[in-house]
Amino acid sequence: MLRGSKISSLVIDNLRQQTCGGNIAVLSLYCDYQTQRDQSAVNIIGSLLSQVALGGSQIPSEIRRTFEQKQRGRQALRLPDMLKLFVRAVSSIERVYICFDAMDELLPENRSELLRSLRQIVREAPNVRLFLTGRPHIRGELDKYLTKGAYIIHIVVDQGDIVRYVSRMMTMTEIRT
Repeated sequence: MLRGSKISSLVIDNLRQQTCGGNIAVLSLYCDYQTQRDQSAVNIIGSLLSQVALGGSQIPSEIRRTFEQKQRGRQALRLPDMLKLFVRAVSSIERVYICFDAMDELLPENRSELLRSLRQIVREAPNVRLFLTGRPHIRGELDKYLTKGAYIIHIVVDQGDIVRYVSRMMTMTEIRT
């Protein structure tokens, strides 16, 4: 399923260190190729919402009440409901950073729906900032949905890093055997 804070990166760790103690939330999600079917926009927004809810001292009553009502009726929350809850949940937070790693790993239809949802969140919650990573082939989609105020940083793989890593791993394996 979706994993939030179990997989971390230097950016996420750095944001969390710099914002520790303030009224700031750092939400993270790693998009995983192996669980693409589970990574729908509603599940992803739900995962972010749970991070907000669990990051506070208590789960906001509106979120608890909505989930309890839906659970009694055995209905899953739909994306519009989830988006409303998320925007309400983050409205009292000074700044919210949402970090997505490997957006290119999402199924194209899920990615488009998620990007539309993120556009809506940013429009309705101006305290939200996005940090997205992905391979270059999704740049067109990002431009289509999230162009206003975006900074793009191109990171190119250094083949030397890969060679050094593989050599080091091979050496460590030889030492153990």
